[in-house]
Amino acid sequence: MPILMPSNSKFLFPPPETASAEGLLAIGGDLGSERLLEAYRRGIFPWYNAGQPVLWWSPDPRMVLFPQQLKISRSLRKTLRHGGFRVTLDTAFRAVIEGCAAPRRNSPGAGTWITAEMRDAYCRLHAEGHAHSVETWQGNDLVGGLYGVSLGGAFFGESMFSLATDASKVALAHLVRQLEAWNFSLIDCQVASAHLFSLGAEEIPRSRFLALLAAALKAPGRHGAWRLETQPAATHP
Repeated sequence: MPILMPSNSKFLFPPPETASAEGLLAIGGDLGSERLLEAYRRGIFPWYNAGQPVLWWSPDPRMVLFPQQLKISRSLRKTLRHGGFRVTLDTAFRAVIEGCAAPRRNSPGAGTWITAEMRDAYCRLHAEGHAHSVETWQGNDLVGGLYGVSLGGAFFGESMFSLATDASKVALAHLVRQLEAWNFSLIDCQVASAHLFSLGAEEIPRSRFLALLAAALKAPGRHGAWRLETQPAATHP
């Protein structure tokens, strides 16, 4: 298994095709912004637990959501229209990532991989205009959201959380429609889950994912702070 050295000026990763059957590609290195961005450009992401070295992954198949294929259920449509949520972009990034890292009653292990080191790394990416958050509010209370990284016409989803029914789904619906309006072609969901399948995500071969990613990275992208400019169609009568 390739071992990456900290502060390697070239940020070299092995080819994604050399990952193990589970998708593990390399070990070590650091979470500096340049290394993280290079990883995302190559279809690689970090995922590890506290006490472990940084683990870098490129699974095959890859879970993706094409913006035009988002599935909005009847109940979610009702929530979008009448749920009383307010949605914003990039107004509470650290609070969102801390919400994603917090223990959850139904999934006690969820978010445990978002270590303090990970939180600081992605907050730096946010300050540099590369990482973004979606916030779902009830009044002044943050009740859900998600965060990820944006490069070119690709958005790399990292995690989401919900403290109220459908709060994270509402955040995703708003994000997907905004990305569609901005001509993003690809949302990387990394690994499969029943929740993601229910929202229209699908698994594709890594080779196809890498080809789609290469094309998406040629788009101009949207660097800097984001603001919501659209509403999901389900919010309209």
